[in-house]
Amino acid sequence: MYKLVTKEGAIAIPPERLGEDMDKVIEEMTRSSFEGEVFPDHSVIILTTNIRKVGDGTIPHGEGRVFQMIRYDGLVFKPDTQEVVQGTVCEVLKFGAFVRFGPLDGLIHISQIMDDKVDADLANARLIGKTNKRDLRSGDKIRARIVAISANERNPRESKIGLTMRQAGLGKFEWIEEERGGGKKEKEKKGKEKKGKEKKAPPAEKKDVAKK
Repeated sequence: MYKLVTKEGAIAIPPERLGEDMDKVIEEMTRSSFEGEVFPDHSVIILTTNIRKVGDGTIPHGEGRVFQMIRYDGLVFKPDTQEVVQGTVCEVLKFGAFVRFGPLDGLIHISQIMDDKVDADLANARLIGKTNKRDLRSGDKIRARIVAISANERNPRESKIGLTMRQAGLGKFEWIEEERGGGKKEKEKKGKEKKGKEKKAPPAEKKDVAKK
């Protein structure tokens, strides 16, 4: 999900900043220009480091700005399908919930929240299971799997990421802990039942040995 890459780009330095320390200006403008940029493959630049100039800057005809090519190392966040992510519910809607993980948002459709019919209780800003009464609210911490990525190359920020919590080990953190505890209790119960059966087992029959 996170990786370090080397990229190149151009920044436009306004004329009023040409009298400043150019290294500091280039570093500042590189960070403001590229950090947070979303690419068509859904990768996002989180941090830029090791920023350096590539050649001399140029001033195109009719321009007052100096265009400077730069090279930098970027810490990139890129989601992949089938990847498990942890995030926070940031919005609850009638059709599901949006989850913020890293710098991106993903949607958990109402049908992918749990193995139960889910109703939307918008008055209390929550989604609630009809039978198990488990609920999901804004601020809840969850673990989910990425199941779909729909790219929007013209506007990458409008791309859609689909999530599911309907698999073992996924869901709201509290649900996962409950299931772990329930599984442990079930094992302990089976262990006790097994020991009880062993204690109740009838003794082996003794055979009479004829005396000579």
